[in-house]
Amino acid sequence: MDKAKYIWMDGELTPWDEAKVHVLTHTLHYGNGAIEGTKAYKTVDGRCAIFKLTEHTQRLINSSKMTLMDVPYSVEELNDAQVKLLQENELFEGAYIRPLVYLGYGVMGLYHKDAPVNVSISAWKWGAYLGDEGLKKGIRLKIASMTRTPNTSSMGKAKAVANYLNSQMAKYEAVEAGYDEALLRDDQGYIAEASGAAFFMVENGVLVTPPSDNALKSITQSTIIDLANDMGIKVERRRITREEIYICDECFLTGTAAEVTPVRDVDARTIGCGSRGPITEKLQSAYFDVVAGKNEKYLKYLTYIN
Repeated sequence: MDKAKYIWMDGELTPWDEAKVHVLTHTLHYGNGAIEGTKAYKTVDGRCAIFKLTEHTQRLINSSKMTLMDVPYSVEELNDAQVKLLQENELFEGAYIRPLVYLGYGVMGLYHKDAPVNVSISAWKWGAYLGDEGLKKGIRLKIASMTRTPNTSSMGKAKAVANYLNSQMAKYEAVEAGYDEALLRDDQGYIAEASGAAFFMVENGVLVTPPSDNALKSITQSTIIDLANDMGIKVERRRITREEIYICDECFLTGTAAEVTPVRDVDARTIGCGSRGPITEKLQSAYFDVVAGKNEKYLKYLTYIN
């Protein structure tokens, strides 16, 4: 990981190597925390801008509310903090931003409401999450043996720290088996999402993606749907079975880190031509145009930092 100069911690810019917490930090023991993943890009006019900053910050607040953490900052204050952090770290070529709401040091035990609520924001240079080659040639995807944690067992709509143990185990299983990423099903056997991204497939020219019934509400997924509508590509939100994926024409993952990553095979079944498909390529190109400030319709989603 590339170090930056500072990490924002509870309103103060703290030197990177001094950004520490106590070993008895509540979240470290009991897993109640909320995270976000936001990304800034260098745009076509040479400036740097954060894409959908307010949407990501609002989701952080919402996730925290779902898990009963009262964030002591407003959306506007956290937006300003992220802009300032990138400026002070001179990350004008782009960056990945990781806000974190966590329960700090002060009390132990499962009842958490007396624990202090702390907020940190980190940012660093980070390339393609699944590799530059993966963006062009596609990745290998494995459907995990485990299911996504069902809504009856957890706060599935929260981008909560605890939820990512499920994703971490699925990702490990996939990588150890020779794949790049894991895809999880829900407790009914339908496709939910990847370990950290939303899923799309193309079937006879129609773009299909699961409902968010048992998945995080994805900001990037929503952007791709909007872009598909702009292009006149029909979009369906419906349940998807494992078998349908094996015979689809194209499929890809979307997320702030994953961006638009094509999939070349699933469970050793070659998808389409075995590389990035034409509709995937169109949507990928359109997405990168949006975050680079090349699409006037979407300029309203860019927050410039310089």
